[in-house]
Amino acid sequence: MLLVLYLPILILAVYSFTDAANIGSIRGFSMHNYVTLFTTPELLQMIGGTLLLAVGSAVLATFLGTIGAIGSFYSKRKVNAAISTINQIPVINADVVTGFSICILLVVVLGVSKDTFVPLVIGHVTLCAPFVYLSVMPKIRQMDSALYEAALDLGATPFGALTQVVIPQIVPGIISGFGLAITLSLDDYFITTYTKPATFNTISTYVVNATKGSQTTIKTALWALSTIIFAVVILFVAIVNVRTAKKEEAQRA
Repeated sequence: MLLVLYLPILILAVYSFTDAANIGSIRGFSMHNYVTLFTTPELLQMIGGTLLLAVGSAVLATFLGTIGAIGSFYSKRKVNAAISTINQIPVINADVVTGFSICILLVVVLGVSKDTFVPLVIGHVTLCAPFVYLSVMPKIRQMDSALYEAALDLGATPFGALTQVVIPQIVPGIISGFGLAITLSLDDYFITTYTKPATFNTISTYVVNATKGSQTTIKTALWALSTIIFAVVILFVAIVNVRTAKKEEAQRA
């Protein structure tokens, strides 16, 4: 299974450093794909727009998912169960259904122009917020529930107890949720397709459209982009694992 998952990516990475026009025949070593990637305004604009959308929607989703998790945790048992159940629906539901539904609600029913980024941002926040909720909730449950009440008894305001006592305890969950939200936004295709303006493309929609065209130079430049994304993910995972291992060693010592 590991070979099935990673071998195609490794093959793509190898070809990104060649001047081959198609997968199947390796020619000489070349950095042409990377030069094209970083010198083509169309590709740079697409990458910049994708990153801006991912970070912006992740910030909103992290805020909403964190507040939702905290509110659900301190609610009554039935309310907590209802919120948790409703939160699972967007997670299990197919992205194509979510994207199509948001498009109908905002564009058809409410009359929001699809030429704006409002449907696109709302769609990505709707996709990411439930996963932030799922990342934050376990950290809240690990926290001593009496800390908030103790802070209130010692004179803290509700907002002060929230920001100075509760949130510092769940920061790892918030960071995990933020990272997951960025990943989901970068990866999404169906919701983006239904809600984006006609002139805007993310990496996922651009790649799909490029594979249908005949611009070989653009296609091969996307090999380089895929390799860079994969390398960044590996580096990020390695840093997180090393930091986690050092923390565990420090705690044992």
